[in-house]
Amino acid sequence: MRKQLLFIASLALGLMNVCAQESGDFELGGNIGLNLANVSSIDGQDNASTRIAFNVGASGEYYFSDRWGLKMKIIYDGKGWSDGFIIDEDSNTTITDFELTYITIPVMANWHFGSNRNWYLNFGPYVGILVSAEDSELGMDVKDAFSGTDIGLALGIGYKFNISNNTSLYVEYDGQSGFTDVFEENLGDTVRNGRSSLNLGVLFSL
Repeated sequence: MRKQLLFIASLALGLMNVCAQESGDFELGGNIGLNLANVSSIDGQDNASTRIAFNVGASGEYYFSDRWGLKMKIIYDGKGWSDGFIIDEDSNTTITDFELTYITIPVMANWHFGSNRNWYLNFGPYVGILVSAEDSELGMDVKDAFSGTDIGLALGIGYKFNISNNTSLYVEYDGQSGFTDVFEENLGDTVRNGRSSLNLGVLFSL
């Protein structure tokens, strides 16, 4: 797993560096955020209770024009859900939260709009690599029950506050909707990750 994560991080950073060819055409950033995570069935019914988690991310964006860019993120991403349950061998039920952590990598088109291009809207696919999975009550490692990858669609909207020629602060709403089943083996309806977050970050133009 460590080799996979190192490879993904190296590949992402390499792509960012390749894109950074001209001064001012590339932007690096970092953020922290509050996540609201849950899961739902494939038809959108039976949503689980929301789990509050957090994320920490780094981003890079290559600008093709003053309106369009290609943005990539690497996110340490808390997901999962609350008020789930575990049934033991004696048929005893324990109500618990499932705490899932992923390294999530979205690759998105980013559209900048508004009179000063301070607003932006982005969308594109993401892949998540499962790092850990535990339950909150029993402290059990339940990673083997979950799929190692999470694939879906990411979207976000945000606003940048320019504080100098090459530095901006931003506030952003970020959402993810999974397409794949969170469980390794599931005989019922497909269960998908979903999470939204409110992020605060800083951007540096190169």
